[in-house]
Amino acid sequence: MLNNKLTTLSIAFAFSLTAGLAQAQVSNNPFASPIEAQANIVTVDVAEFATLPDSGNEAARMMQLVDEPGSNRIFVNDMRGEIYSISYDGSSVTEYIDINDFDVDVAYDLFREAGMQNFAFHPQFGQSGAPGYGKFYTWTDSNNTSPMPDYMPTGALDDHDLVLHEWTARNPMNATYDGGMPREVLRVQQPYRNHNGGQIGFNTLTAPGAADYGLLYISIGDGGSGGDPMGMAQNLNSILGKVLRIDPLGSNSLNGEYGIPASNPFANDGDDNTLGEIYAYGVRNAQHFVWDSANGNMFLSDIGQNIVEKVTLVTAGANLGWNTWEASYRFSDGTINLDNPRSEAGVTYPFVEWDHTDPLLQPRAAASGLLVYRDGPISQLNNLVLFAELLSGEIFYVPADNLPNGGQAAIRRVLLDDGSGPKNMLQLIQAKNEQQGRALAVRADTRIDAGPEQRVFILNKGDGVIRELLP
Repeated sequence: MLNNKLTTLSIAFAFSLTAGLAQAQVSNNPFASPIEAQANIVTVDVAEFATLPDSGNEAARMMQLVDEPGSNRIFVNDMRGEIYSISYDGSSVTEYIDINDFDVDVAYDLFREAGMQNFAFHPQFGQSGAPGYGKFYTWTDSNNTSPMPDYMPTGALDDHDLVLHEWTARNPMNATYDGGMPREVLRVQQPYRNHNGGQIGFNTLTAPGAADYGLLYISIGDGGSGGDPMGMAQNLNSILGKVLRIDPLGSNSLNGEYGIPASNPFANDGDDNTLGEIYAYGVRNAQHFVWDSANGNMFLSDIGQNIVEKVTLVTAGANLGWNTWEASYRFSDGTINLDNPRSEAGVTYPFVEWDHTDPLLQPRAAASGLLVYRDGPISQLNNLVLFAELLSGEIFYVPADNLPNGGQAAIRRVLLDDGSGPKNMLQLIQAKNEQQGRALAVRADTRIDAGPEQRVFILNKGDGVIRELLP
């Protein structure tokens, strides 16, 4: 519900960092065998598609690639605040908007996790006369904490705000944004600097008239620090640690700026202590969600605390377990209990999970990119769920039609060949860094996104290059 602004108390960055590092010392790996490094490797050709401009001496920090079919363009954002449009052949890269020009006050690079987290185009963006004509949305960490937040999960702890904005272009076909100031849809007070907003997006499988059409899904982290110290993810009266679903063109929310769909699982439960915006809960630090075109399944990748990374099949009202569970294991005091895994009724456990300390990965591994590939021209990827590990640049797969039941035994690797032999993403980035005369990236920050006609693109934060997988 709407809350009154309380006195802001400053929270030292050292506190959250120290808490996270203290918990990170604990490890009890539940997986007896590491990810199989050589069996059933899928190798896919890869080519450079386009390059985003540097910001100063740093490569663009790409987060999301979106195909906007109404204007026949691809869009990619930089966490610093820019959205770029790219022609379908990759030959033209144009800055569509820099939201810093509109007094958004982007809080960039707090704990490497803040900035413009994500963006989404309304499915009616290019349809003249439709309610969503020209509209797109940004999900941004902001240093401007003076406006009254719609949700104050803790009251006293106020590091920055997370803001959902609606932008309206006068002519969506123009090369650059030609609209005015954005409309503020939702503002959430963030208690700590990390675990902020994740992805926003519309269900890509829905058509006009379908119940899910035009509804915006929003992932939001548990508010930060380490271990969800205030129990936000399991609290149905807290907006943190959730997947939300709203109608951005509606008005029946408490702030009157968006709609709460009647079909949401908690919208009509009669409990004033449950937020109707919630679609699923028990989320720690969600990175990406996608839908499977074959059956409508929704998948979510979520970064674990100390030990286990995971990808989960999400349904309406699902409890993904955090912070009482880290993936399939009971979580308490910074560690997991290996006894009685997956034993609580009502929790949705991951279909695949893996060890932070696996030999293929860097320490402090993190789940990131996600895509389900169906009936496309890259035959070796058909009917696979692809997912990435953020730091190492490894891309993995499991079968989409016979999902595992937890664990990492089914995980296999996808390697990328640019003509010089199979590599993971970090190796490709480092080779490009040498050509660029840039210091070698130490992490890949890998993202996977779908483009038009089942094209697959790989993003990173190390060299500014968008790559495309090829048949």
